[in-house]
Amino acid sequence: MDSRTAPPTQLSARELARRLSAGEALTVIDVREADELAIARFPVAVHIALATLPQRFAELPPGPLVVACHHGARSMHALKFLRAQGRTDVQNLEGGIDSWARDVDPKVGRY
Repeated sequence: MDSRTAPPTQLSARELARRLSAGEALTVIDVREADELAIARFPVAVHIALATLPQRFAELPPGPLVVACHHGARSMHALKFLRAQGRTDVQNLEGGIDSWARDVDPKVGRY
């Protein structure tokens, strides 16, 4: 897959929820710091802090990935890193967990 066939860079929280509900095989990677997980968690996500992503790159499963953080900035850095490593099947959760809490699941804490 090259840049012309890579998925769009951004994915809305509502679209992510729809794809997860449909049972689509994708993995959410939460790149926030461990202390942020105590405040708010995605229902299904693998936690790999952004700072450790290069060392933990080999742990990423095959298939589509959605990277997420608090508001979407750190996860965009993760997306750029992953695409530079050849993972074109990566999208950024636009607005991060904050948009998830606002648009999908209001039980998720906002900070």
